[in-house]
Amino acid sequence: MLITFVIILVAIEHIYFMILEMFYWDKPKGLKVFGMKLEDAKFSKTLAKNQGLYNGFLAAGLIWALFNNNFKEIALFFLICVTIAGIYGSYTTGKTKLFLVQSIPAIIGIILILIK
Repeated sequence: MLITFVIILVAIEHIYFMILEMFYWDKPKGLKVFGMKLEDAKFSKTLAKNQGLYNGFLAAGLIWALFNNNFKEIALFFLICVTIAGIYGSYTTGKTKLFLVQSIPAIIGIILILIK
């Protein structure tokens, strides 16, 4: 039950990231969340939409894992992908919060699956 909760939490986070990046990147909410200036956001809007799509794929994979016979293997794969994305994103942006918000829940999910 706890594993399912964590997977759903990580999936919801990535749906939220997808929506922010694809639809709110250059809007007040997106500018605030990502700490960007409007001119920078407009310049990078296409890249953000692409990035948002990938976050949507991560969420879809985690949701798919919940309804699959190979639950553990699929969930582990996508949780590892999320963890790596969070580590890389935190490293390249210099924002520790990114690691805490994205990678830590995924790492908790990985640990829960491995100890079960």
